[in-house]
Amino acid sequence: MTIQVREHSFDGIQEFDNRLPNWWLWTLYLACIFSVVYWVYFHTIGIGDLPGEAYAVEQRAAAARLEAQLAANPVNDEMLLKLSKEPAFVADGEKIFKDPARCALCHKPDGSGLIGPNLTDDLWIYGGKPMDIYTTILKGRPRGMLAHESFGQGFVQRATAYVLHIKNTNLPGKPPEPDAKKEQ
Repeated sequence: MTIQVREHSFDGIQEFDNRLPNWWLWTLYLACIFSVVYWVYFHTIGIGDLPGEAYAVEQRAAAARLEAQLAANPVNDEMLLKLSKEPAFVADGEKIFKDPARCALCHKPDGSGLIGPNLTDDLWIYGGKPMDIYTTILKGRPRGMLAHESFGQGFVQRATAYVLHIKNTNLPGKPPEPDAKKEQ
């Protein structure tokens, strides 16, 4: 095998003209074929789910399994705290909470309070325990908190999970209500 040098030089440096190894060429060819098949399968024909969509489907399936478990189990503090640590439930609760026609209308999208109280501190009017928050959302309270029973338990559990998630983040916002008490 003879070593060939290219014709051109740059700053007096010449370049070898070596052939690429076959394993490298086959890797390149296979990657190109794979990319064409991937493009046709996912983008042109649209048969498969893209990774983001597959993840969303998987999260919805996990949330449905959790929903089935919740239907079989009574609502209690431990269950609500568990839900507040489930990313799918918290994300759904965040969508509910940040809806301008629902919670965000009175509590602002970040929960720091506008008309309603600041939900990010440790001062609560009707109690800051998970079941207290759940009951407040489900049944409503005097002075403006509407009942959300008509939306179903799943809705209320998701909203509660998000409120528990943002609780004690202490965002600056509306000052505490006069009758608010520190959580025990």
